[in-house]
Amino acid sequence: MTLSGLLLFAGVYFVAVATPGPGIALVIARALGRGLNGLGWFIAGFVVGDLVLMTLAVLGLAFVAHTFATVFQIVRYAGAAYLLWLAWRIWHAPVQRTEIAPEEVSERPLGAFLSSPSLTLGNPKPIIFFLSIMPLVVDMTALTEVSYAELVAIVILVLPPVLGATALIADRARRLFRSEKALRRINKCTATVMAGAAMTIART
Repeated sequence: MTLSGLLLFAGVYFVAVATPGPGIALVIARALGRGLNGLGWFIAGFVVGDLVLMTLAVLGLAFVAHTFATVFQIVRYAGAAYLLWLAWRIWHAPVQRTEIAPEEVSERPLGAFLSSPSLTLGNPKPIIFFLSIMPLVVDMTALTEVSYAELVAIVILVLPPVLGATALIADRARRLFRSEKALRRINKCTATVMAGAAMTIART
């Protein structure tokens, strides 16, 4: 691909990633509920999810979503169930005055990593981008292995900084609250957002 073509794709992809949606909402909810704990693994899962969708588009396999609809349904429901369980734990997490303890709701790295691909694969926004919008700015018939590697590099370079910055801002905002009442409200709002994201995945 030409440099102008790569820059065009990077710009369009940046806008798609930064646009508010279930993914951004969940990143904010996690940061409000537990700070930056497990953020790297969580974002890595988003990267994997986007790369899977992009690869399907590049290979011309948009029909896979229909051919293996059952598999995609299982992935969505598993992700939704996990988010609902996590929302329940955050809703009931204890709070402490003058101290916000993101470790109160523990999560293993594998759990953090697997929760985000399930959201991506069930989220209409990245699906529409890679299967509908990306072909408008990338000549899919002229892609080579090198071009594909360049697109992968763009995803890796764009997605983590955007989501990381979003989480950092939310984490800073979380630290402004110190009373038990405020923390309890944060936990309940966080749990509500996660539960809403779970329902969105399940109904997609």
